[in-house]
Amino acid sequence: MALRKVVALIFPGIHPFEFGVACEAFGIDRSDEGLPVYDFYVASADAEPVPTYNGFTITTRHRFSEAMDADLVIVSSADGVDIPESVTSTLSTAYANGARVMALCSGTFALGAAGLLDGRRCTTHWRHAAELARRYPSAEVDPNVLYVCDGRVYSSAGTAAGLDLCLHVMRTEHGAEVANAVARRMVVPPHREGGQAQYINLPVPPCSSDGLSELMDELVEELESLHTVSSMAARVNMSPRTFARRFQDATGTTPHAWLLRQRVIYARRRLEATDEPIELIAQRSGFGNAALLRHHFQRHTGVAPTAYRRSFSAVSAG
Repeated sequence: MALRKVVALIFPGIHPFEFGVACEAFGIDRSDEGLPVYDFYVASADAEPVPTYNGFTITTRHRFSEAMDADLVIVSSADGVDIPESVTSTLSTAYANGARVMALCSGTFALGAAGLLDGRRCTTHWRHAAELARRYPSAEVDPNVLYVCDGRVYSSAGTAAGLDLCLHVMRTEHGAEVANAVARRMVVPPHREGGQAQYINLPVPPCSSDGLSELMDELVEELESLHTVSSMAARVNMSPRTFARRFQDATGTTPHAWLLRQRVIYARRRLEATDEPIELIAQRSGFGNAALLRHHFQRHTGVAPTAYRRSFSAVSAG
């Protein structure tokens, strides 16, 4: 199902920031840059003003019935985790009608109350993860990731992770160039993998005194070369053990996983922007051969490189 109609549900106690994430991602006309425009609706249960967590109210002329033929229905976080029945019934019916459903932060409780988390992986803000797991024991709650997409059910952690999830959906739907262009308009990083840790010890890029930031910049330009933890550690004058620990603290992932992700990102860009042979892209991205590229590419994206190129290649589209 193509992504055209997007409906954000609002109800009492809603948090304005996460609600604003949905509006910023899908409710802005960016057609002046040739970017997709969505039919975006903010819907409430009735015509009464909806009180927010911060004390002001939101009024909309649209009702929950708009979600019945939506392609994507979004529910954001709210004060407390007791969700109105009108919200849960709307979510379950919209999902049954074929819609994708997305929860931002503690909005995941609404998906659970709607019966949409049974047997599925999901996430929420780490502060709420234990309660989510207690309330919905059939769900597989992962408190350590930024977002999860399990079939047509999407969930994210708090605050900025909601933007990450929205950009991921755009990337999957329209390709990396569109997602990157939207990210530039928002002035946010264009792509963070869902499996990245919610909480890291250093939430800002590594300071230059460690040499990690410069090293990461260099590695992105040297993906074709072989890199080990030992060789990377030597370049910043650290022991492998110290390097691995500091890298994990700074990025929320291991050097090996980070490097694999950069290689997949590079391969995605070449598949989108060029008609280079898969074998050549495999070599230039550092995988060495097409078989390894296919293995890691499919593990990270869910599709084979050839299928990804068919869907997102600007060259073939032209």
